[in-house]
Amino acid sequence: MTSRLRGTALNVAAQAMAGLALTFSPAPALARESLGIYAGWGAFRDPVIPRCYAIAMAEPNAAAREYQPFAAVGTWPRRGARGQVHFRLSRRIAQGAQVTLSLGGERFVLTAGEGDAWGRDEKDNAAIVAAMRSAPRMTVTARDRQGHRFVNAWALSGAASAMDAALIGCAKLQ
Repeated sequence: MTSRLRGTALNVAAQAMAGLALTFSPAPALARESLGIYAGWGAFRDPVIPRCYAIAMAEPNAAAREYQPFAAVGTWPRRGARGQVHFRLSRRIAQGAQVTLSLGGERFVLTAGEGDAWGRDEKDNAAIVAAMRSAPRMTVTARDRQGHRFVNAWALSGAASAMDAALIGCAKLQ
């Protein structure tokens, strides 16, 4: 890839991450600061809340979507929360359906809401974040409200750098 095309691709990725960051929170867009784009992952700081997060859109697929799926790992310094994993899935989840994250040979059962899923507790969040640092890819599998199985997938290239940038970005927001 030529440097001109690479620059265009990075600019498109940065714009997509910024657009996705706007959907992640209702806070004013001007409050967010980009901390960097790392492959398919972006890092952002929102000093108004305050919080920082690494975020990525799911890999494209041909399946129908109700939402734009993303994965995020957030830090909220005033709450003492670090490494909070959040998935926005592409469809509404069937009531009572199990949502499973597969990552680096490990499987995690997630807590699920209408179209979202989270690590069940701090121990799971820490294990998920640790696995994200070395795995090449992760998938979340669930059943939608019509009973159809669906999968959302994320490439993890750049995830560790984006998570580190978000963590460092929030070090000043105590």
